[in-house]
Amino acid sequence: MTAVAHEPTTPAEGLLEIFLSLDTPEGFRAELIEGEIVVTPPPDGEHEKYISRTVRQVIKRSRTEMDFSGNKGLKLPSGGACPKTHVVPDATFGPVERDLFGNAGSWMPADGVAMVLEVTSTKPRTDREAKRRCYARAGVPLYLLVDREAASVTLFSEPRDDEYRELCMRPFGKPLTLPEPFAFDLETADFL
Repeated sequence: MTAVAHEPTTPAEGLLEIFLSLDTPEGFRAELIEGEIVVTPPPDGEHEKYISRTVRQVIKRSRTEMDFSGNKGLKLPSGGACPKTHVVPDATFGPVERDLFGNAGSWMPADGVAMVLEVTSTKPRTDREAKRRCYARAGVPLYLLVDREAASVTLFSEPRDDEYRELCMRPFGKPLTLPEPFAFDLETADFL
């Protein structure tokens, strides 16, 4: 039997193949965001504090019982000439009744995801802009951004095409209302 080398048919497919074959150092996270490979070092303690404080409230206070996954790979639709985007949100939430994570592979579609959470880190612009567009393009209903530089939390909602039509921003210390299926006020006083 003769082995034939597989050649990607487009540059986007070639980039996707390179991305999927990456072997990142332990603790590092690689993502393919709008045609750019982004490698992020392990997070600092403050970054993890914001995730923990948010996840705890969602699990305890949501009207709909939620499952949570930290660092779950999501395959999102491509935009323009970009290959499929592969992102790893800081937290992904889905209703327990949907059992989104039970049989999911390393990378899963965003179908059924109720909300993603990102906490800004070494490349805050990626979280503020590129990931926001990617999540909207995929139809993720809610995108919660904890912006450490701005000391604020922002909830993006009503995705259409590559953008969210609504946003609600609160400074740390002020509550932020999460709509259904969560239906509670996210307290941020302990973010200060």
